Amino acid sequence: MSKLKGKVAVVTGASKGIGAAIAKALAAAGASVVVNYASSKTGAEAVVAEIAKAGGKAVAVKGDVSKAADAQAIIDAAVKEFGRLDVLVNNSGVYEFAPLEEITEEHYHKQFNVNVLGLLLTTQAAAKHLGEGGSVINIGSLVTRIAPTGGSVYTATKGAVDAITAVLSRELGPRKIRVNALNPGMVETEGTHSAGFIGSDFETWAVSQTPLGRIGQPSDIASIAVFLASDDSYWLTGEKLYAGGGVR
Repeated sequence: MSKLKGKVAVVTGASKGIGAAIAKALAAAGASVVVNYASSKTGAEAVVAEIAKAGGKAVAVKGDVSKAADAQAIIDAAVKEFGRLDVLVNNSGVYEFAPLEEITEEHYHKQFNVNVLGLLLTTQAAAKHLGEGGSVINIGSLVTRIAPTGGSVYTATKGAVDAITAVLSRELGPRKIRVNALNPGMVETEGTHSAGFIGSDFETWAVSQTPLGRIGQPSDIASIAVFLASDDSYWLTGEKLYAGGGVR
């Protein structure tokens, strides 16, 4: 498959989980990929090695998207290494759940700095290089639909992602740059394992609410990202695509 042949993509937070799966899927579709990471160099290099083994092109680039200089450096690395930029996947994100009485300034700013400010800073840097046909894919979440208890701050960040997607689709539309949100439901990743979600009552509940009868896998989300990155979705912008197996 080469629907992304000749294109260059940046995937933030791509050392593991959904981001890693998206990076590998974009590369398999023909794109050259910048695999961004904040702390897990080993994980990012493993993703790059897997892409290279499959015949693709990728490079690992460290950077904290919540810092303007780092966000700019991530984008600059893509242009320097591959000569252009066509696709940005804003996947970097953190989540913490806490009831109202336990919310703190640190809890709030930690999530908003990465999930919202980081998305804005990276898109700001990328927009200077994206041309006609460019695609920005913002990874949101199904939490905006199901509103889980204890998720006030995290859900607020993902609601902001949806709102920013709508606004930027209008701002960048005249330049023929598309901006869409891809909102997964519960996905089995290293993060959901370490958070204790897998094998818990929450997972059982999530499966019970899912018409397709299981939680997601990273590959389920990655294939949709390839669609949004490709010309197959050329008439979609400002959209929220819920990828949760039918959860309503």
